[in-house]
Amino acid sequence: MQSMPPVNFPPDPNPRTPRLKVPPGSWDTHFHVWAPHLFAYAEKRNHTPPAAPVEHYLGVADVLGLQRGVMVQPNAHGTDTRVTLDAIAKSRGRFRGMIRADAALTPHEVKRLHAGGVRGLRMALRKRDGHVFNPDLFHRMAALIAPMNWPLDLQIDGEAIEPLSALILGAGPPVIIDTYGYIDIRGGGVQQPAFRAMLKLLESRKVWVKIQGANRFLDMGLAFADVVKMAQAYLSVAPDRVIWGTDWPHSSVYQPGKMPNDGDLLDMLLELAPSEEHRRKILVETPTALFDFD
Repeated sequence: MQSMPPVNFPPDPNPRTPRLKVPPGSWDTHFHVWAPHLFAYAEKRNHTPPAAPVEHYLGVADVLGLQRGVMVQPNAHGTDTRVTLDAIAKSRGRFRGMIRADAALTPHEVKRLHAGGVRGLRMALRKRDGHVFNPDLFHRMAALIAPMNWPLDLQIDGEAIEPLSALILGAGPPVIIDTYGYIDIRGGGVQQPAFRAMLKLLESRKVWVKIQGANRFLDMGLAFADVVKMAQAYLSVAPDRVIWGTDWPHSSVYQPGKMPNDGDLLDMLLELAPSEEHRRKILVETPTALFDFD
């Protein structure tokens, strides 16, 4: 008998009002929506989340002061892009979308999605989640979205960054490495090969990094000071190529007491990026340019 995917906890329904007053036009560049009441979950998925509709997210964003966002196609809905297009439409012009890599995508479909507000494509490459890097699919997806200038977002293992650096630099579209690059710096600090490779990618001016999911590192056992060290190292070499997101509604949280509060996550930026100038770049200027927001 096939085992059912684990059921994760719902997001914290009461985001705290953050101490950080974000500048006008601030972005959350990484959140999801779970809408099984509108669109069926994919049969093949790694978790079964409770509903977290876009209306709930809009309430969270209003408490945090975030006016724009990128709805990232969630694993639970597979490649059914209706959930992303629906969230964009209901945002009344506030959101862009990011879909998942799909071998069935065609140039015509990409143009249709672009008209619906999609501005990015994500490839999940983490071995922990059962993904295997497919170089043919990588090249196909990069070539497919390059004419639209969509960024290609990579969810990648830290140890894969150095071996794939040449491939990443050779991609046509802009490349985003999300979740800090999933680099565990406890083994060698910011001098370890994976982190040095990440900094070189940022120095190339062809790669961006998304600093979302700090709570994931804390759950792994890293100290918050380690997360701060990573973020500030990225800002030191590429202050105009760092973006941030809540990661709402926080998939893969299966233990009581582990669900982060989104107000607390936003306040982490006070230490991750203590410079008001850096925060303006992270929250407003960089994502506005990267996601083609008019």
